[in-house]
This record gives sequence, structure tokens and C-alpha cells, in this order.
Amino acid sequence: MQETIPYYPYSEYLKTKYGEKVYKLPVNLPVTCPNRRNGRGCAFCAESGTGFEAMESSVPVKEQLLTAKARIAKRYHAYKYIAYFQNYTNTYLPLEDFRQYLLEAAETEDIVEIAVSTRPDCITSGYLDVLDGIRSTYGISITLELGLQTVNYHTLLAVSRGHTLAEFLDAVQMIRPYGFDLCTHVILNLPGDHLTDAIETAKILSALRVNIVKVHSLYIAKNTRLCEEYENGTIALCSKEEYFRRVIAFLEYLSPDIAVERLFSRIPEKDSVFCNWGASWWKLRDELLDIMTREGLRQGSRFDYLGGAALKEEVFIGG
Repeated sequence: MQETIPYYPYSEYLKTKYGEKVYKLPVNLPVTCPNRRNGRGCAFCAESGTGFEAMESSVPVKEQLLTAKARIAKRYHAYKYIAYFQNYTNTYLPLEDFRQYLLEAAETEDIVEIAVSTRPDCITSGYLDVLDGIRSTYGISITLELGLQTVNYHTLLAVSRGHTLAEFLDAVQMIRPYGFDLCTHVILNLPGDHLTDAIETAKILSALRVNIVKVHSLYIAKNTRLCEEYENGTIALCSKEEYFRRVIAFLEYLSPDIAVERLFSRIPEKDSVFCNWGASWWKLRDELLDIMTREGLRQGSRFDYLGGAALKEEVFIGG
């Protein structure tokens, strides 16, 4: 871990794993989300999903990868890449379609890993077996990215997430025997959540020993239910200072072995009515790091609650 960064950065995780810098290349597939079948989906999700940086889904996978690769290679002199199936729920595709799209990525030069973003309630052994077969055939790593958002099931219901904590726990148990890396997406400032929810989210992810966490600050995209509620004044968002407080507490309770991919969201200004309190994500990150460094705060400093914590006390009552 870098001494100047008070948490375990995902970039360092990849460098340790592959021996050099590795870059993600977004891939957009013609797929939607099961949560949209009988409604508008999650309250915070835009019609276009979250693949703001990806190409149109009609473009073949290999072409998407080669185009993104050429841009990244020229700018960063990169040599290894992750094919990141980012948008919507990629395991909501028919199984054979899913297989063919991933094979196209696996056969693309310099792809060392495939990362698949999906929902906890869209994991079955069939999709996991496909991923396992591709890993065995092509010798590339596999990462599953699950959108949990929060462990507060009341909040999950309020934002129409379409699943609760139980489905996430079930998905983790199904994935674990395959030995895939597991990344979990969380939002620490959803309306209705508090500091205690951020802490409990860190504790549960640590207890489950996930490999990576991707932290999003809530942005409000246009033409979403959350946008309507925000503009009508029926929801309130926490302040920047409160978000910093939650992120710091989350990191302090998070296992130091879990890599942190990001701490703030990124969305084009034209697509949102609120994002990052009007500041750029990198300025907020620098401000947060400055606070943590100045106050001597770091990831895992409060990671002392597992393994029978109550019995670790020098004196306790009972026999």
C-alpha cells in the first residue's frame, strides 16, 4: 500500500496482481435490467444506465475494446487491459448470448481479465460455469461486480432496488467456490441512510471478505424518480461534510485487505441535476485524503470486530 494514500487503492491491487498498471475498457451490451420489467427500475438509475463512457451497444465487443484500447494505450502506454462489461445487468442476457460476448472479449489481444457487472439476484451456476470455462480456456482472471448499494434493506426498498441484503448474501455464497474476485458497489449517501449504515456496510463486506469495493457518491440523473423527488423537495441529501464523515468511517471499519476502487462518482454534468456538491470528483478526493492524512486516519484502523471480538477483552464476565 502506498504510504501517501491512507487506504488500499485498486490501482495498487492490480499492480500487485499483474506486475504493472492495468486499465479497464468499458463494454456496452444490448441488455437491460430485470428491475425494469414492471416499472422504471431503481429510483436513481437513468434510462441509459451507468455506461456513460461506453460506446453504443450495437458496436461489436471487439471493436469497442480495440477503440478504447487505442485511446488508452496512446495516452498511458498501457499493455494489459480488463474488459469491463459495465452497463445494466449483464447476466440478464440469454446464457448463450452471454457466452459469445465474453468469448469475443477473451479472444481480444492484451485482455488479461473480464469484469462483469450485475445484480445480486441475477447470479446462477449457469453463468458462473460459463465464466469458469472461459477462465480455464483462456487463462484470464474473472471479476464479478455486484451492486449492493447499502445493507439497509429499508433503504433498498425505498429506492426500488428490487432486492434486499439476503439476495446479496446468497450471490456471494454462490460465487465464492469459483474463486472469482468479487467487487461490491455501494452508495454511502442514499436518502434514508445514516453513518451507522455506512459502518455496517463496511463490516458486512469485511466479514464476507470481498476483494474490492467501489464507493459511489449519490448523483441524481435527469429523468429519474429520484430527480423528481429531489426537485419536489421530498428528499434531502446529506452535506459534503457528512459524506466525508461517512466515507472515513466506512474506510476505518473496512478490512485493510479490501481494495478501494473509487470514493466519488463521475457523471457528465449535462446528464445530472446533482453530483458531488458541484465540485469535481478529484478535488473532493484530494480534500478527503488531506483530512485523513492530517488527522492520521486510515483504512482498517477500527477493523477489530470479527473473530469473537468480545472475548478478546482482558476481563469479561462469565465462564
